[in-house]
Amino acid sequence: MATKFEKSYIGKGKKIQGMNIVKVTVPLEKLQEIAYEYEGIAYVTFEIAEMKETDNFGRTHSCYHSKMLKSAGKPAPKAKKLKSIGKKAKILKEEEAVF
Repeated sequence: MATKFEKSYIGKGKKIQGMNIVKVTVPLEKLQEIAYEYEGIAYVTFEIAEMKETDNFGRTHSCYHSKMLKSAGKPAPKAKKLKSIGKKAKILKEEEAVF
């Protein structure tokens, strides 16, 4: 049986004309909801996909977070050493941010 995922849409973006860059906007609250911690570092993982058609605002891409669903007879694999930090995510000052 194929692995199935549940998608939660969190934002949209627009391809920058003449460049291979997509600028996305995601509400901070949505990012905090999907944030997790691994070895003391907070992370957010999400996907960006091109939409079939541009929307009324000129946005060309959508952002979503995928969650693996349990398949019949097999539980979804559990992430190791991950814990949800939800709204406890700390906003870093610009000089503290790591890029």
